[in-house]
Amino acid sequence: MSRQRAKPVADLGPRQARLEHARLEEEIAEHDKHYHQQDAPVISDADYDAMKRRLLEIEEHFPDLAALGGVSSRVGAAPAAGFAKVRHARPMLSLDNAFAEGDVADFLGRIRRFLNLKIEDDLTLIAEPKIDGLSASLRYENGELVRAATRGDGQEGEDVTANILTLKHGVPHKLHGRGWPDVLEVRGEVYMTRKDFLSLNEAQDKAGAKIFANPRNAAAGSLRQLDPKISAQRPLRFFGYYWGEVSEPLGKTMQQARGRLADWGFTLNDPVKVCHSFEDLIAYYRKIAAQRATMAFDIDGVVYKVDRLDWQDRLGFISRSPRWAIAHKFPAEQAQTILENIDIQVGRTGALTPVAKLKPVNVGGVLVSNATLHNEDEIARKDVRIGDTVIVQRAGDVIPQIVSVVLEHRPKDAKPFKFPTHCPVCGAPAEREADPKSGEEDVVRRCTGSISCPAQAMESLRHFVSRNAFDIEGLGEKQIAAFYEWGWLKEPRDIFLLHRHAEALQRKEGFGETSVAKLMAAIEQRRVIGFDRFLHALGIRHVGQERARLVAMHYGTPEAWLEAMDAAKDREGEAWGDLNSIDKMGDVVADAIVTFATRRHSRAVIDHLLAELREVVPPEKPAQDSPVAGKTVVFTGSLERFTRDEAKARALSLGAKVAGSVSKKTDYVVAGPGAGSKLADAQKHGVTVLTEDEWLTLIGG
Repeated sequence: MSRQRAKPVADLGPRQARLEHARLEEEIAEHDKHYHQQDAPVISDADYDAMKRRLLEIEEHFPDLAALGGVSSRVGAAPAAGFAKVRHARPMLSLDNAFAEGDVADFLGRIRRFLNLKIEDDLTLIAEPKIDGLSASLRYENGELVRAATRGDGQEGEDVTANILTLKHGVPHKLHGRGWPDVLEVRGEVYMTRKDFLSLNEAQDKAGAKIFANPRNAAAGSLRQLDPKISAQRPLRFFGYYWGEVSEPLGKTMQQARGRLADWGFTLNDPVKVCHSFEDLIAYYRKIAAQRATMAFDIDGVVYKVDRLDWQDRLGFISRSPRWAIAHKFPAEQAQTILENIDIQVGRTGALTPVAKLKPVNVGGVLVSNATLHNEDEIARKDVRIGDTVIVQRAGDVIPQIVSVVLEHRPKDAKPFKFPTHCPVCGAPAEREADPKSGEEDVVRRCTGSISCPAQAMESLRHFVSRNAFDIEGLGEKQIAAFYEWGWLKEPRDIFLLHRHAEALQRKEGFGETSVAKLMAAIEQRRVIGFDRFLHALGIRHVGQERARLVAMHYGTPEAWLEAMDAAKDREGEAWGDLNSIDKMGDVVADAIVTFATRRHSRAVIDHLLAELREVVPPEKPAQDSPVAGKTVVFTGSLERFTRDEAKARALSLGAKVAGSVSKKTDYVVAGPGAGSKLADAQKHGVTVLTEDEWLTLIGG
């Protein structure tokens, strides 16, 4: 990885792997939110992709760390507030990436092995440009456009129907021609041409309004306007390139399906090429790369898709991506500039993050002035100093990374950057935690001030009201900052006491009777909250949306959870083992949960909050009429009939609990070839062991 001298995954011990995996999950989830929800990424595509590759590599070597719904199986970020939510009939997934020609060859090899194709068998693919815009799904019923939605987190997006209807290019309100299915969900990309983007920014500049960084951000920001009249004023377009739910097949091949979409009035992402070999794909990639600068719209690579739709069905999906398609990304673009300063930002978990402040420079058509430096080890490794001339790299239309320092231009008085050992906000010591077994330090330095640190308190409150947590509409960053400054808001329960300040708030600039009434109503609605949202909102380290859901499903209620955490505080015994058995858990995460739940000040925060809520709703129970409903299942070994994610997803849908380790409470262990210690544990505890075929027979196939 470019961020630090990472130890080879094969050399990691189980605890080191869990620590790094948990950290990567936390960081990737945060970057997903910046990119997909806020349209404001803070790292480059190259850095993000490197983090994802490292995470997947760890999961390959330590399969128990790969869990359903983790960031390696999730797409995008949760939908933002302000729009109605739309549940996708079929998930809107992302694509795996290829960065080198060898990755493309591997992709073709995997397809041939999966389909058992001989070397002489034809494998036809469609190659097309990868548009850099905002993914959207358009649903037609009986030929009429009835709903449009953003991708959101892949499962649920935002209803942007009114905004999509304002597009003048590429979106037929009624399908053209004839022969279309009764239900047709067309998927594609909302984008803006470069010419239109420049014209928009000129108009924005004259009006003293926001200048967009690039066409992708401009398109995303324009589509996600609560007032459709604003979207109507923006030069948005739509490319269709695939489909979701359809009531009947669109053809036998991608070529046929694309032809029908064009006949029905959709603009397609041309130019495309039909390819029959690796050489065909690479020739197309090089041709499009050479044309990239002269194309009317931004692209960041090309996409290869298997042409035969029956083969696409057979190939299916791996977690978050289809097996039958891959994105071949273009290399990063670079420029030189001056690093003028290094700022330290403090996050909600106390992490001190260095941010490079750059002399603004144009990199591939985008003016950039910031870059994250990740941590102090990264600064030391690259020997980055204030005043240095640095090479910055942009891979995709996002804030770049610093690649290296141009040493021959280094000022004579440049000194190594001294990373602070105390929080720049509250002055508390900032420390790097160490693995108790190996003594290896975490790469992140954290403020020890906890909730007494204003920066952590503010970030924790922002997280508490965020989309995946309490999702309180009208209570955003500006409002939280103001309420905190006025002394009205110090911990989560204070949100539910804001009604005491309603009259005073109406007298504040920027607030009025109507806006205050709406805010109070939104807060009142959240006195009833799901247990999984409640847990996620607390901001426990390593506990994201999916882990919160798994813990909530395991314990059912806050009272049962807190009682179990009290029993587990000695990190031994049945309660500790029960917590550790939850899928996607392990010592590091379990320790963070128990510490938070039993630490005096955070327990007070929980108790105060519960006193203000009317109800914390237990998670919705999956199917209860299956033979495995309520049973605890562990999957181990190399599963051959299905992927681990597929197995877990099916078990959860049937009402089973999926655990990551075997205990006397385990009902079934499903063991594939190579099952090791878990199989031995099952035999020790007298747990029923099933083969994959026996498991399929039990659940009815």
